[in-house]
Amino acid sequence: MSDSGRSERQVVRRAQRWVVKVGSSLVTDEGRGIDPESIAMWAAQIAGLRAQAREVVLVSSGAIAEGMKRLGWMTRPHEIHELQAAAAVGQMGLAQAYESGFAKWNLKTAQILLTHEDIADRRRYLNARSTISTLLGYGVVPIINENDTVVTDEIKLGDNDTLAAMVTNLIEADVLVILTDQAGLFTADPRRDSSATLITWGQAADPRLESMAGGAGSGIGKGGMATKVRAAQRAARSGAATVIASGRESNVLSRLASGESVGTCLVAELAPMAARKQWLADQLQTRGRLILDAGAVRVLMEQGKSLLPIGVTELEGDFERGDLVTCLAPDGKEVARGLVNYGASDARRILRRPSSEIESILGFVEEPELIHRDNLILLDRS
Repeated sequence: MSDSGRSERQVVRRAQRWVVKVGSSLVTDEGRGIDPESIAMWAAQIAGLRAQAREVVLVSSGAIAEGMKRLGWMTRPHEIHELQAAAAVGQMGLAQAYESGFAKWNLKTAQILLTHEDIADRRRYLNARSTISTLLGYGVVPIINENDTVVTDEIKLGDNDTLAAMVTNLIEADVLVILTDQAGLFTADPRRDSSATLITWGQAADPRLESMAGGAGSGIGKGGMATKVRAAQRAARSGAATVIASGRESNVLSRLASGESVGTCLVAELAPMAARKQWLADQLQTRGRLILDAGAVRVLMEQGKSLLPIGVTELEGDFERGDLVTCLAPDGKEVARGLVNYGASDARRILRRPSSEIESILGFVEEPELIHRDNLILLDRS
């Protein structure tokens, strides 16, 4: 591996927040039903990551395949209601298997079923992010799957690659690991081209990667390598690296955490925080304005801290939680912009008040900050 490749592998070794996606062919032993041994193996490795103070979210396929097995269906149905029924039955077995596997390591799990609408809708997006972050804070391993029992579009298990990337962006993870039944991304399809070689690392934005990825993969999961490359490109938008590797590799997660080269590592051009700050800087449309006192401006500009309600004298606009707002100094000059934790109606009630009083005023607390420093970008006042 080149020096650049070694350097990029350190991105994975240093990663603190992981999203790990396992494909249905791995979870269900090529469609024969949930494989407890494989689940126990991943549980052991994730327990190892947790022992290193790393946070892990698991995105798992396999509900429909497990449901088909439990219902005695030999071929995948085409009717949407039959697919939904299989998913509903399979989710029971999937949740039980993960709960048992992680219990051996005294780790609690939580099942979260998401749809693309949960990510697209602002309020549901923020609620999902808060729920997952809270679970991670309590040391719980969230097990996420697409909510196949309620979606009305055609169900494709390959969508879990995209879902995993969306979850990576949602929780601002450092790395996405996609475990599949292939060793990684090759220069060509190794099943058809004996000269194909494994790509050990590259830039996620490289336009040549999709053409190398080819078509669909196994007959159990419908994603294929192309969806995994597109997932890596999506994850890179928030600065996350993506590793595509075989889930059958011995101790694959532990070896990645130690900095070993396994599979294909596709890196982002910017680190997670830099990518987020760049995104904030590029946004042209803001939903409201916060007028800060001189002390708040000084704390932001000189100390790089979060914006608290007590430092805001007034606000303008009808924004919602998660909207981008402008922060103005007393002289009217823009000093920062960021994503606000409270909608305008709630924010008005807590202005000039200490964070310790938020719950008594609103009856709840989203965050102690009006804008967290990670969601805030400072602007040059010169």
